[in-house]
Order: sequence, then structure tokens, then C-alpha cells
Amino acid sequence: MGWIVKLLLNGLAVVIVANVIPGIYVQGFLTALLVALVLGFVNTFIRPILVFLTLPISFFTLGLFIFILNAVLFKLTSMFIPGFEVYTFWAALLGSIVISIVSWLLNGIWRGLRN
Repeated sequence: MGWIVKLLLNGLAVVIVANVIPGIYVQGFLTALLVALVLGFVNTFIRPILVFLTLPISFFTLGLFIFILNAVLFKLTSMFIPGFEVYTFWAALLGSIVISIVSWLLNGIWRGLRN
């Protein structure tokens, strides 16, 4: 049951990001839920491999390359889902940062309401 709530909250975060950041478009809430599901899959299975492979670059950039990697994965997600568009790299970069913050806030609020 908890993963369904997290999926709904992350879908809401995608909708919020699409409404706040120019250059990101989501067709509807069902598309946002699919985006949240695919982003969860990408962040669980693909991101750790890429982080490991790019560890030397991340080391020399003091971890800032992780932001670039997140933006690439966010843009990659938009390539697989019709109805979800990320038009520029800068939109992907800002979108990946904002979606992390909004998702973290929404999940924190949810945990606070449950207690």
C-alpha cells in the first residue's frame, strides 16, 4: 500500500514540475503516474550503474556531475513515454532538481500526516 501512495505523490510531483518549469510538458495525471513509475525504475536499476561508471568524473567535479547524470536520465525517460516532453537540456536539469525536491517534500508531508 505504501508504494502506491509514493507513486501517487511522485506523479503529483511530476505534474507540479510540468506546471512550474517551462520546457516540460505532461499530458495528464495518468501520464505523470507512468513517468513516476519509469523514473523509479530508471533510478533503481540504471542510475546506480551509470553512477559507478562515471565515478572518476564525479570525483573530479566534486559530485556535480551527478546533476548532469540525473538530467540525462530525466530526458531519457521523456523519450520512452508519449505525452511527456522535455524540450531542452536545461529544462531536464532544472526539472530533475525540482522533482527531487518536490517529491521529497510531498513524501515528508505524507509521513508527517501518518504519524
